[in-house]
Amino acid sequence: MRSILKEEIKKIKGLMTINEGDVGGYMESTYLKTPEQAGIGEEETDVIIFDTIKDAIEHNMKLVMIRPEYVEAARKFIDNKGANLLVGTVIGFPYGNNSHAEKIDEALEAIENGVDELDFVVDYRAFLRGNRDKVMKEVSEGTAIGVDEGKVVKWIIESAALTEEEIADLTSLIRDIVIETVGEQQAINVFVKTSTGFFNPKGGGPGGATEKAVSIMSQNAGPLQVKASGGIYSKDDLQKMVGAGASRIGTSSAKEIMLGQETDKDY
Repeated sequence: MRSILKEEIKKIKGLMTINEGDVGGYMESTYLKTPEQAGIGEEETDVIIFDTIKDAIEHNMKLVMIRPEYVEAARKFIDNKGANLLVGTVIGFPYGNNSHAEKIDEALEAIENGVDELDFVVDYRAFLRGNRDKVMKEVSEGTAIGVDEGKVVKWIIESAALTEEEIADLTSLIRDIVIETVGEQQAINVFVKTSTGFFNPKGGGPGGATEKAVSIMSQNAGPLQVKASGGIYSKDDLQKMVGAGASRIGTSSAKEIMLGQETDKDY
């Protein structure tokens, strides 16, 4: 059974190029800044959120990724439009060091508000300190809550904060916990994800997804899928991430990518 599932996931993740008409199916149009982070007011933020949703609907994107406080309004807006756009949100964002209880409460509230997909930030700092028990507990319970409610669950590992060996180790740990918790067949509805888009490595360098990180994650995640996020600004970037094994792309440049443009936005 496991070998069959691995072959299935390879078919999903192994597309080296994307046809023009298929780009939207990979795309998670993302806006995660608070008004304070963006240096704008709440009304301006609302405009950006709903413009992001409208663009995602217009360009047949997979999902819009927004902060938890916007989920309920987004759900109502999309449903009123009769659109198929999914709503995703982030949990424990952006540092992942919230308490276990806080993450679970945040996830449950998002589910109640109509979210489709939950992107948890795993406590990668606890992992780096050797506290694997905390990681195991939150991954097990967070995954179970989401999957039991029919939601897709993603675990952000903040790959730019990790060495290549740590990326492989944390990805494998999450994979094993997920399989133990929900089984291999349901594990295909769980992702490991590269980045929050808010991490700045010491000494510079990319804080988001890289081909190498995505490749390592893909090699160690199966049957889980891989989402690449952060630093993806063009169709060429998207093709590289898909070629490395990503089956979802998170970017604030989704509209520009769909239009064949290139930007330098900071996610």
